[in-house]
Amino acid sequence: MPELGFLLIAELLALGMVGGFLAGLLGVGGGMMMVPFLTAIVTGRGVPLAMAVKIAIATSMATILFTSVSSLRAHHRLGAVRWDLVRGLAPGILLGGLASGAGAFALFKGQGLALFFAAFIGWSAVNMFRSRKPRPGREMPGLAGQTAAGAAIGFFSGLLGAGGAFMSVPFMVWCSVPIRHAVGTSAAIGFPIALAATAGYVVSGWNLPPALPGVVGYLYLPALLVIAAASMTLAPLGARVAQRMDTAKLRRLFACLLLGLAAYMLKKGLEG
Repeated sequence: MPELGFLLIAELLALGMVGGFLAGLLGVGGGMMMVPFLTAIVTGRGVPLAMAVKIAIATSMATILFTSVSSLRAHHRLGAVRWDLVRGLAPGILLGGLASGAGAFALFKGQGLALFFAAFIGWSAVNMFRSRKPRPGREMPGLAGQTAAGAAIGFFSGLLGAGGAFMSVPFMVWCSVPIRHAVGTSAAIGFPIALAATAGYVVSGWNLPPALPGVVGYLYLPALLVIAAASMTLAPLGARVAQRMDTAKLRRLFACLLLGLAAYMLKKGLEG
């Protein structure tokens, strides 16, 4: 494993701790926050933006393999995970994530992914701010509908390097699932999303020359290990805070996070 400088290790540790806390707090696996910062870190080491965005997205998604487990355990102990919904969404999530990571991800240009990232999470944030109440009697769809929704969540999560909460939380809340259960369930489905997409990133980028020492496919392994180790320690704390926060405040916090990251990635995409 290549050696890392002290400053880089400090940056990755800080990123991992904040990302882990957000994984527990919002069910996002830290991915939405990690992609912009990892993009900055990788471009700072001389990697062109087009490749840096892809490395950041892939590495961010891979960290969710670790953070989702830690966050899930905390949410499960607090009774916030709807396992019936996990079982309904997971098959589609696996298919969508694999199709995205192994196919569509390699075809997109880095600048296009940055702009797509900005537009999609900005749209999600606006919907969260609008905070429309579900229609009376609205419920989650049946198995076929959940599989289709899972496939869409897995596909777009694979393109954006996020655990899927930016789609799954608003979708479940729209279907009258309480937000605390939506966040907890989102933490549970983060693992199959990350598993399928990460496998796709490795396969699709296997024959590429490494952009940095320690890069395999599109994964920056040294960054992955440091971030994962740090984030797993903070995820349970975020989950405990999430269960004690006011629902309206949690929605606004989630939306503000998404808007800030959308603005940053829009700027990077336009610069590219």
